[in-house]
Amino acid sequence: MLEAIQQFFQRALAVPEGSDSRRHRLTLELATAALLCEIVRADHHDDVSELEALHGMLKARFALTDEAVDELMTLARAEAEQAVDHFQFVHLVNAHYGYADKVELVELMWRLAYADASLDAHEEHRIRKLADLLFVRHSDFIHAKVRVQREQGITVL
Repeated sequence: MLEAIQQFFQRALAVPEGSDSRRHRLTLELATAALLCEIVRADHHDDVSELEALHGMLKARFALTDEAVDELMTLARAEAEQAVDHFQFVHLVNAHYGYADKVELVELMWRLAYADASLDAHEEHRIRKLADLLFVRHSDFIHAKVRVQREQGITVL
């Protein structure tokens, strides 16, 4: 992707110059973060609870410091805003994530969407679109949504 991304990972995680496989894995993590940023951006409103949830997800998932997560979020948002479509991110995820990892990613998307205790139609549409592009079966898309709703005590008629 962008050279700035590789520079970030070199600084934040001390990636050796010749470590192509490590750099590739970190680029995949950035692609994952960019897809999650798409959910935060979907309703055209930066909700603090969603940003905090995204920060916590990235910190836990990638074992980064708060400062590294802040920089990763900035880079991921910039990448998502500059991208014409989701292809570059989805392509990396499809090529390197197993099916269970993709379902887990969709579940993280639902967690972000519900972080502010409400689900915007744009958020749901974006998750549905990304789940389709990730080849996640509709039944798993729905199961992930229901799991998050149950965890958060959301009742749906």
